Amino acid sequence: MDPRKVLLSPIKIGNRTCPNRFFMQAMECNDADTEGNPTDLTYQRYENLFRGQSGMVSLEAITITDKSRSRKNQLTIMPRNIKPLTNFVQKMKEINPETVFIFQLTHSGELSKSDFSRKVCIKPLPGYGGDVLSEEELDRIMEEFVLSAKIAYEAGADGIDLKLCHGYLGSQILRPYNDRPWKYGGSWENRRQFAFDLFERIKREVNDSNFLIGAKISAWEGFPGGFGTAGSDSPVIDLTEPIDLIKGLEERGASFFIQSAGSPSITISLTQVDKRAPYFAYLHPTFSKAFRDNLKPETVVIGSNYSVYRDGKNGLFAVEDSSLLTVAAKNILNGVTDMIGLGRQSLADPLLPLKLSEGREEEINYCTLCDNCLELLIQQSQIGCSTYNKYYTEVLVNTRQEKGKLKVSHT
Repeated sequence: MDPRKVLLSPIKIGNRTCPNRFFMQAMECNDADTEGNPTDLTYQRYENLFRGQSGMVSLEAITITDKSRSRKNQLTIMPRNIKPLTNFVQKMKEINPETVFIFQLTHSGELSKSDFSRKVCIKPLPGYGGDVLSEEELDRIMEEFVLSAKIAYEAGADGIDLKLCHGYLGSQILRPYNDRPWKYGGSWENRRQFAFDLFERIKREVNDSNFLIGAKISAWEGFPGGFGTAGSDSPVIDLTEPIDLIKGLEERGASFFIQSAGSPSITISLTQVDKRAPYFAYLHPTFSKAFRDNLKPETVVIGSNYSVYRDGKNGLFAVEDSSLLTVAAKNILNGVTDMIGLGRQSLADPLLPLKLSEGREEEINYCTLCDNCLELLIQQSQIGCSTYNKYYTEVLVNTRQEKGKLKVSHT
């Protein structure tokens, strides 16, 4: 098996074609300006991804509202952002018109930060909570999702990824814990209807068969009552609802799904497997294979958590070659996934696909799993790879120094 041949082969998604099997995940990096528009730092990050010849790139968890958000300097997609986003897309397409460019639309819900926005929820979760949304408020949020999808289309994006994962509002509605007696709560038929209604409304408003619509989904959130569990207080894995969800969304026009797992604020090691327990990564092919087996051949499944495999120096035992390129190629050949999603690795080396295509595998900068990028995310700093990019090394140092000053000031 030649991993290069497999990973650099094209794949069709809807009416569009990705030049290779690399998908660069939505990585929110907290570097927008005060209006939620891209800054020079944002441009630099995405220009590198487009120069790196990724098959498809997702614009990071761009929020449909500035009222409830998880990052202080988060990109927003509202009417005021149309022109800056249009310019942004145009610049990326000038660099590389072959890369498919999608926007990940999100609402943070109970993960919104109350010190600079409004924390809201569907049903208070222990330790999280927030203002409980009324049906009227959720209807307005759905209108904002639809408007944001139209803005993405007008700005020139090739499609959107609706974020139904990682503990954000979409997954809060879908999970069995949402046993609230209302139109989107209680029975699975009610909870799934939120996603179905949203897809249908967007398809009606953006009536273009070339515009891709998909979703990122946590197959199993990993805590009692989370999505992919057997009940409102059960941690037992049960993929009945996730499978029914993707099949229903496929019927409504979804052309791709990004498989994930966990809820970062609760089960971070499941969402973002770390070097202390790298074998957690083996759960993800199980979930992506379940997705792949229950969808039509033309619907694309994108698997997650490949950064952990690195160059094979990853702490995994009883396997001859567990390098990222080998594992990814095998999973594609074996029908486990169609594309591979890179998150932390995309920060470590946005040029990976280009280096692979030019036979420069030895020059790939592999993610070290230091998770300093996660620390920067938690601290609301600008986010990037502090291992390979000196700018973010300085950001990390300054963030830790400032954190230390804050601790001293509170003693």
